[in-house]
Amino acid sequence: MDLLERRRRSRPAHLVRLPVPLPGPHPAALRVLVVTESFLPQVNGVTNSVRRVLEHLAAEGHVAELIAPTGPVTYAGFPVTHARGAALPFYSDFRVGLESRRRLRAVMERFRPDVVHLASPAALGLQAARAARSLGIPTVAIYQTDLVGFADRYHLPGGARAMERATRRIHLGVDRTLAPSTASIAQLARLGVPEVHRWPRGVDQVLFDPARRDEGLRSRLAPSGEVLVGYVGRLAAEKELELLARVDRLPGVRLVMVGGGPEEARLRALLPGAAFLGVLHGEELAAAHASLDVFVHTGRHETYCQSAQEALASGVPVVAPRAGGPIDVVDDRVAGFLYEPGDARELTAHVQRLATRPVLRRRMGVAARRSVEGRTWQAVNERLVEHYREVARPVLSRRAG
Repeated sequence: MDLLERRRRSRPAHLVRLPVPLPGPHPAALRVLVVTESFLPQVNGVTNSVRRVLEHLAAEGHVAELIAPTGPVTYAGFPVTHARGAALPFYSDFRVGLESRRRLRAVMERFRPDVVHLASPAALGLQAARAARSLGIPTVAIYQTDLVGFADRYHLPGGARAMERATRRIHLGVDRTLAPSTASIAQLARLGVPEVHRWPRGVDQVLFDPARRDEGLRSRLAPSGEVLVGYVGRLAAEKELELLARVDRLPGVRLVMVGGGPEEARLRALLPGAAFLGVLHGEELAAAHASLDVFVHTGRHETYCQSAQEALASGVPVVAPRAGGPIDVVDDRVAGFLYEPGDARELTAHVQRLATRPVLRRRMGVAARRSVEGRTWQAVNERLVEHYREVARPVLSRRAG
């Protein structure tokens, strides 16, 4: 089955001034300026986390504005200010913000935030951090993209060292850095960034639920009763998806690929037996997750691996690298298996073991769902707001006085 990828395009304006919502009746409402390197129509972990943060802030009566290179004019009732940006030469679908510090400072002077939230800061985030510091506005940076691993994977000359310097410069220039996993915290410590706080990701346990299993979809994907083994995420070089070639050749297994990206044409040729479903959202994505028998992930540079967590919530055992975020997300040998990064043989052996042992698969599927029961977005974002209040306490005290 081949579902067409649906992409919405928006025409960016350059730091358009939009009306700011008035504070709600909540006496402790915060004014939060969120600056992100990535937003809709791009679909990735950064975009999804930013959406959840904005939705939480709206539901709790806070006031926010978003600065992003792309996106609609509003989200969750908050204005979206479009920063100037450019597409990466080796990844045309990915746009990064390239806004001047002067323009960012002007937005901050107009909006008057209590705190600036920097989502996966890179070029745009660095300038926003400097603008905020010049105005005495506290900043919270969310480490979510392994820029060093990204540069290394794309073989950029001198890129890894440059990204190490950039990462250190960004995170030493903010008031607080939050990272999603113990591996990320350790990586930042090696780069010389101290006192990083852990802030994981939540998962929508109503949307991602074993009850979403779609027998009609399964019958179309596996007409002969094949075991469905699936990947959900970007089809990009840093995901190391060539490791799935062995899985694609396993007897009685049908590989399912959900997502889009620059590697799609190459992967279609490399994985001739796989079903490519394109980019899915909402209930379609949840049904695809729950209809799998085994979830696989291959990239070693994930700071968290949200798609693996969504699979766990869907009651699907996960096979993922023993590196980065999956170390915290997947309970090894209980809710799935972790393998040596880059080892296609070990990856395939774990998949084959689950494919040929349905009782083990069901037991791990039950454990998978149970393992995420406490990981709700409500709890995660309540803790985020506590971080905001802690770094903004001097500003809030002056405002109260």
